[in-house]
Amino acid sequence: MHHSKTIDQVQRPCCIMGLSNWMIIGVMIGSFVGNVFTGSCKEAALCCSGRDSACVVQKTSPNAIIQTLSDKPCYCDHACLKLGDCCHDFKDACGVLDCIVSGWGPWSSCDSECGPGSQSRTRMVVRNAENGGKHCPQLMQHRGCQGTKCHTRNPKSALKEVALLLPAELSEVRHINDTNDIRTNLRLQYRESPEYDSSNEYCVTFTVTKASKACYNDANLSEFAEGSRVCVKCQTQALRRVLDWRCEGDGGIEAMITRWSMLSSPHCHGKWLRTEKTGPECETFLCKPEAHFIFV
Repeated sequence: MHHSKTIDQVQRPCCIMGLSNWMIIGVMIGSFVGNVFTGSCKEAALCCSGRDSACVVQKTSPNAIIQTLSDKPCYCDHACLKLGDCCHDFKDACGVLDCIVSGWGPWSSCDSECGPGSQSRTRMVVRNAENGGKHCPQLMQHRGCQGTKCHTRNPKSALKEVALLLPAELSEVRHINDTNDIRTNLRLQYRESPEYDSSNEYCVTFTVTKASKACYNDANLSEFAEGSRVCVKCQTQALRRVLDWRCEGDGGIEAMITRWSMLSSPHCHGKWLRTEKTGPECETFLCKPEAHFIFV
């Protein structure tokens, strides 16, 4: 009949059986205090480097039957840190210090202004490990993030835009579907997007520098003669999120020449010079009593 091995025999194949009787007696004396086996490295005056199965503290008489796991011998060699059979005071008695690190710092900014990116955070070593103590854990963490600054545009990019225009009297068409039915207008009444904030509306004045011949053939477009000045309103419905809430083709900054095209007269197009931008009330006299055209 086969006998099963005890747990300490599996963990410690080299046990105290090879020691001389004098060494066993010495260990037993060192670990026995007041007729109580304490399992203390300090009381046994044991502290060994590497793996040394002779560096053992018996908690009961060597001839006693082990009743519970707490009766098992414990060890005072550095191998016990990996084997998990150290005496309770091994680290203190043998000067073993685990690494200590600080708490995590704040996450860094996302490294992508627009779209997928990553960010990181770090922590510091407060105390390095000594005498076989636990090594320091990772000091840096990474995680994915999403850049949200996707609407910033270089003012020069506005020079490539073409302003699509309609006569100002057609601005009422944008509200043709407005009714008194609250279910129909619910999406209009509770909009929180800056796109629907009327305080973001503005007007821009331009001096026409070039106009196609088709513009002169339409009496309603007499304002687009070369050298004339016009006022164009940017309404909430024409604001563009991707352009930082401005109308496409508004010229970007003053004293810049950009292109325009009249949607109501497809062959009427040209260039103009931006001269002034106003607030939502279109304060400039050129826009009174109302703007000439609207951005689409």
